[in-house]
Amino acid sequence: MTELKGITWNHSRGFTPLQACCQRYQDKYKNIQVEWHKRSLQAFADFSVEDLSKQYDVLIIDHPSVGEAFHSNCFIHFNEYINKDVLNELAANSTGLSYQSYTYKNAQLALPVDAAAPASSLRKDLFLQHNEAVPQTWEQLIALADKGKVALPAIPIDMLMNFYMLCIACGNTPFSNNKEVIDDETGENALQLMAGLYSRLDEKMFHCNPIAIAELMSLTDEYWYCPFSYGYSNYTRKNYAEKLLTYNDVVSYSGAKLCPTLGGTGIAVSAHSKHITEAVHIAMMLASESIQSGLYVEHGGQPAHIKAWQSDYANNLTNNYFIDTLPALQRAWLRPRYHGYLQFQDEAGYVLHEHLHKQTSSSKNIMPLLNKLYRKSQANEKSITV
Repeated sequence: MTELKGITWNHSRGFTPLQACCQRYQDKYKNIQVEWHKRSLQAFADFSVEDLSKQYDVLIIDHPSVGEAFHSNCFIHFNEYINKDVLNELAANSTGLSYQSYTYKNAQLALPVDAAAPASSLRKDLFLQHNEAVPQTWEQLIALADKGKVALPAIPIDMLMNFYMLCIACGNTPFSNNKEVIDDETGENALQLMAGLYSRLDEKMFHCNPIAIAELMSLTDEYWYCPFSYGYSNYTRKNYAEKLLTYNDVVSYSGAKLCPTLGGTGIAVSAHSKHITEAVHIAMMLASESIQSGLYVEHGGQPAHIKAWQSDYANNLTNNYFIDTLPALQRAWLRPRYHGYLQFQDEAGYVLHEHLHKQTSSSKNIMPLLNKLYRKSQANEKSITV
């Protein structure tokens, strides 16, 4: 028996499908076992992948960490272990930019197994009960927020992802050069939009991540609508959520749908592992169409393979979660992944949170501070890879 150790994040979407798929793999092949460990969603975003790679054989990661991983040589490059045709097929069947998000300087550092982007979620029963229309535009969203019925994750990381999204909505794409996150005018316009929305939210939102929002909306009748939060198909499934959520595309601003920031996870193999061959087999199994469209989605997973998202089977399980949120995911923008980006992400999210929650400074002071943090974060990498 070859025993591998894996690390993932602590939610049914992140743990249960891995456990189920690897147990079935062991049932069939007998000689490989994976012991999965969990860490919190915040630790998932914060903890060094280089340190984790010294403790685990297979790791569920998010794509902003690939710059760090590449420069520390802590993960194998799948293109050195897997046939090019197999990788090309995975790339061709990627949901949005999920596959490409783990490609860095021509190295494939992870295989996508989970795909996500911010989507809207709502309690359809409450909208019907109160004869209210679901918001389709930014203006309608603000009107519903004025009634106190809007929930939104407003911890630092989610604020930053929404800042990127609203910069794009205001006409320019972040990180277009290595001097500034975004031009001052676009950045300040995005901050004003955020202030207009966040000022209408309940105080508790500033302490909620996407999971907490989904739990709040499915356990109480207090909030009817979340305009953009990383989607969790679990809350659309019978016998999981007490009151089911319905997910859809995000609202429009100035006549165009918002362009959210890509999320999701991939599976990486530690370069320190003593069982790289076996670990690669596990990763290929988890990323394969048959597993993604079957056991993975059956056990609460949110696959990265496009054919799973388009399948009637997956959509019947999830009240059409996949097909209804697919447009937002296909539009999703890929944030930077350069070595040092994670430092910027942590610090910039905190700046936005302090500004929008505690209103500690003028919006005109925010862009110079973000740009300073951005330039500082590039110290470990001379060129930007987005």
